[in-house]
Amino acid sequence: MNFDGNYFGEKGRRENPLIHEKSPYLLQHAFNPVDWYGWREEAFEKARKENKPVFLSIGYSTCHWCHVMEKESFEDPEVAQLLNDDFISIKVDREERPDLDHIYMAVCQMTTGSGGWPLTIIMTPDKKPFFAATYIPRTGRFGRPGMMELIPRLAQVWKTRQKEVLESAAGVMRALHDLEKSHGGKELNHETLETGFRELSARFDAKNGGFGLAPKFPMPHNLLFLLRYWKRTGAVEALEMLEKTLQELRRGGIFDQIGYGFHRYSTDREWLVPHFEKMLYDQALLALAYLEGCQATGKAFYGNVAREIFTYVLRDMQSPEGGFYSAEDADSEGVEGKFYLWTEEELRRILSAEEAQFIIQAFNVKEQGNFAEEATKKTTGANILYPGRLPAQITSEFSVQDTGELLNAARKKLFEAREKRIHPHKDDKILTDWNGLMIAALARGARVLEDERYAHAALNAAGFILERMRTPEGRLLHRYREGDADIMANLDDYAFFIWGLLELYAATFDAVHLKTALNLSEILLAHYWDSQNGGFFFTADDGEDLIVRKKEIYDGAIPSGNAVAMSNFFRLARLTGKTEYEEKALGIMKTFSDHVDKFPSGYTQFLCSLDFALGPCFEVIVVGRSGSVEVMKMLNALNSRFIPNHVALFRSTDGDSSAIDEVSEFVKNRVAMDGRATAYVCMNYACREPLTDVQEFLAFLESGETVMFQKERRI
Repeated sequence: MNFDGNYFGEKGRRENPLIHEKSPYLLQHAFNPVDWYGWREEAFEKARKENKPVFLSIGYSTCHWCHVMEKESFEDPEVAQLLNDDFISIKVDREERPDLDHIYMAVCQMTTGSGGWPLTIIMTPDKKPFFAATYIPRTGRFGRPGMMELIPRLAQVWKTRQKEVLESAAGVMRALHDLEKSHGGKELNHETLETGFRELSARFDAKNGGFGLAPKFPMPHNLLFLLRYWKRTGAVEALEMLEKTLQELRRGGIFDQIGYGFHRYSTDREWLVPHFEKMLYDQALLALAYLEGCQATGKAFYGNVAREIFTYVLRDMQSPEGGFYSAEDADSEGVEGKFYLWTEEELRRILSAEEAQFIIQAFNVKEQGNFAEEATKKTTGANILYPGRLPAQITSEFSVQDTGELLNAARKKLFEAREKRIHPHKDDKILTDWNGLMIAALARGARVLEDERYAHAALNAAGFILERMRTPEGRLLHRYREGDADIMANLDDYAFFIWGLLELYAATFDAVHLKTALNLSEILLAHYWDSQNGGFFFTADDGEDLIVRKKEIYDGAIPSGNAVAMSNFFRLARLTGKTEYEEKALGIMKTFSDHVDKFPSGYTQFLCSLDFALGPCFEVIVVGRSGSVEVMKMLNALNSRFIPNHVALFRSTDGDSSAIDEVSEFVKNRVAMDGRATAYVCMNYACREPLTDVQEFLAFLESGETVMFQKERRI
């Protein structure tokens, strides 16, 4: 498509080439006066032909500061004119193209020491960056140049000192390639786990839970590692850190107390004032953390929080076809958080006098408001609801029974009232990787909470991905929206979706999910594996030729695809008996061992996989009649315990077992002893006598773990 910058749509609105894209983020910018292009070759051809640098802006549709920069600069005719005169401008949705985001974010972090979105990159027509920044205001402030000053300056530098610019870009490229060099080979062991725990402990906020200062992110993979460290070592402080964080998160403003679900992060240390956008991946990963917290402690509170998360996701984030949408915006009606805030007057108008009094006291509501506008730092009468006073602290006015009844009645009324408000924008694209995480969480929820609804939702989502987001050759695609599936899948798509399939198998014991996981694993190995240095590239060998083919191992808001793939392969090896998968997992470990050893707590998903590799590990094969009382008791007992380093298989005695026999050599010839449900347990490559008593089976597992861990602690 050619574009001369003067096309007007049917309604007379000036459109730029983004009008033909599918991404909600790109479509948000389709009527900007900036002559935006998507990441398409024609834009770079135009830049080369006209000898102009490229202005690359990367963001996403629910990003608050992306909206701010759009309103300040990209909707401003003067800024647009500067860009249109001297640059070719390209917009990228980081969620559609994480491959591009990874590359140019690495440049920003390398050259400025920080990163974030919106991400701003100035680069040559052949895609080599020479300037990086994040949010840039329209005009300069506090010594920081704005777009009106910066754009003319960069344009002048390109015109008068282009040779120096190209040399600078070449230097950036050399440094970028150096970042991708792996120096693996160091052996990782229990000391790596110990170091990771000590680093997390040093950053732990004992008062508020979580890690570090503001802004503060939940980082669920840190919590998953803490549980495994506690299980391995018996370190009570690790479990206390987990529980403190899970409790404070649920009590804070970061949790939507009326509609459920977690906001993306907190702007303060106390989890009270959130950045209000909601991301699908946060819901999935936090649900997993609460589910494992429920297993580890036996406390129903954590399971109930997982149920609340699922209530939000299934109500607001599931498409009619079964897939899950990506995110909800922080803003509504142009105001951050407006959808979620309440005035005292509103509460008194909507609720009964008793209900209002309870909510005002229990949820820290103030007449002047407890939420301050970021720009002015002044309160406006608006309140974030969070349990500033626990029900136990106000029993002088309300009985314990009353608090539960009042809370439920008030929440229902407030939710119904809020539903009538203008909702935040929903990014309704469906991403394979984030759906894989939610499938994994729902399938785990079905097991831990014994609720088939969650398995059904996970099955629908997996079916959607497999039916709508695959090529005829069976390869995954990354993005779906409005009937259009596109963009070649990346490592995370395969790794996270395979994770989801493995959890689906554990929830349903339908061997088709295991077969599909194996098939996709072979595609992943064929097109993403680095045969020279080990580990997985983020992009396929036959994908777009980018300036660097990156490997990702560091855990950001979501865990590293390499770390998840490592976990998948360890599990697949145990499920199938195929040692080649374990060899690949160990290859990933070796490739990135030096990176991890320098700062283990930055790689907690990797540490979870390392914990599995170090053992003890269990393979549990249950044989019996499908759905029988004995079989269900055995499986439910297994699911109710936190035994992270195990895999479970089921072989039916009353149906066709050929599918699972074909996939796993472990189940062949396994029979039900005396017609009773029978558990075969293998631990660290040695199998024990079959067990038919549920309590004996559990006692064996727990004693076996104790023996193995005690042995390890003496090392």
